[in-house]
Amino acid sequence: MSYFSTESLPSSSCERSLKLSRPYRACDNLKLKVLQIHDFDDEIPNLVTRQSWNVIPSQLAVNIVSSIRSFLENIDIKPNPNKYMIALSIGDPTVYGNLKPHEKITEAIVDSVRSMKFNGYGICVGMEEAREAVAVYTSCPGASIEAKDVILTSGSSCALEMCITVLANPGQNILVPRPGFPFYRTLAESAGVVVKYYNHLPEQNWEVDLADLENQVDDNTAAVIVNNPSNPCGSVFSQNHIQAILDVAARNFVPIIADEIYEHFVFPGYNYHSIASLSTEVPVLSCSGLSKRFLVPGWRLGWITIHDRKDIFGHRIRKGLELLSQKFLGPCTLIQGALSTILKETTRQFFNGTVESVRRNAELSYTILSQVPGLNPVMPAGAMFMMVGIDMDRFREFTSDLEFVERMVSEQSVFCLPGTCFNYPDFMRIVLTVPEEQMQEACERIADFCSCHYGDCDNLNENEISQFSDV
Repeated sequence: MSYFSTESLPSSSCERSLKLSRPYRACDNLKLKVLQIHDFDDEIPNLVTRQSWNVIPSQLAVNIVSSIRSFLENIDIKPNPNKYMIALSIGDPTVYGNLKPHEKITEAIVDSVRSMKFNGYGICVGMEEAREAVAVYTSCPGASIEAKDVILTSGSSCALEMCITVLANPGQNILVPRPGFPFYRTLAESAGVVVKYYNHLPEQNWEVDLADLENQVDDNTAAVIVNNPSNPCGSVFSQNHIQAILDVAARNFVPIIADEIYEHFVFPGYNYHSIASLSTEVPVLSCSGLSKRFLVPGWRLGWITIHDRKDIFGHRIRKGLELLSQKFLGPCTLIQGALSTILKETTRQFFNGTVESVRRNAELSYTILSQVPGLNPVMPAGAMFMMVGIDMDRFREFTSDLEFVERMVSEQSVFCLPGTCFNYPDFMRIVLTVPEEQMQEACERIADFCSCHYGDCDNLNENEISQFSDV
């Protein structure tokens, strides 16, 4: 036998191998160059040795790790039957129904459906009009882009996956924040990319530990992910701090993947600065979408914007993203058909109202929980979350933050995600998008829970007891 033969075959052999009912033609030689060629008159040995069924998941599937999924699969969640459940764990602003999309958003999608223009397949990188709308929406002084710099994706998580995949080969590493969105690790490790962590500093409103960031860079570092505003911290970086992060990246020649899904979602008194707008040298792939600010996470419409002032990415990275988009085939065409209207006509008043609702819950939660001995909340500046420190030394019956939140579910029917899910133990994350009355009820239950488990009651001083009575 021979493999990948480039020699012509006799007519009879060609017709037998292809079971042709027509005469052999000379062009058939070309079709047969990559076939495995046998002398078909010889007996082909049977190489099958299977004796039973043995179907197992692929190594790719097995390698997918999700810290949140692992926690949820192992936690013993049995809420108190006498108290209704309040879930402060889900980062979906639509769950309780108190935050709804603007009417212009729903009208735009209805019009898109009724137009009958967007029922077919779309371009893998996104329709031209939709990409142009994103370019106009995201452009700002210092970071002006065109439609050619935009790739539409099936949600911002897909955008992150494409950015990680286009920049990092298996065996290389990316730097991700700690605490941080656990899906970064899921996406990277499933592609054979190593994850290294750099720390944020709770005592400095979750700013990046710049020295630690720089220490993590090595010759195998393909990119650093920067999340601003932050999930889970709710932090919003100042212009000076972003510039300091960019300086680290520039010194070490490392591109940035900017997770900016919470762009513009900042409380009054703070300002959002896109990372690319402050970058004069470092190439940036920015990821965002409709899910959070526009309150439609289930619509799965995200985008990548390419910022490359010095042409460091050049044609290769752009082409790589285009090729990867052929794997994912782009987001739903109906949403793309509505995108231009959504981005142009959703009002500032709508955005401000959403932010104000979350800000009030942040203030309420911080006011209550900061008075609870053993808890140390860090007041957020934006996004939809607050991280709350747990002084585990004063809750000695629990060995971890996981046990702490598990017991809180069983006793108070309040469910928060432990900091361990975000690679930051001894904290818990609370979601700030629930209705205000449930936010208050949840925080009061958390305070009651802590009062029952804080330290040794015999050793509480009068000041601590007074603090509990005031909550």
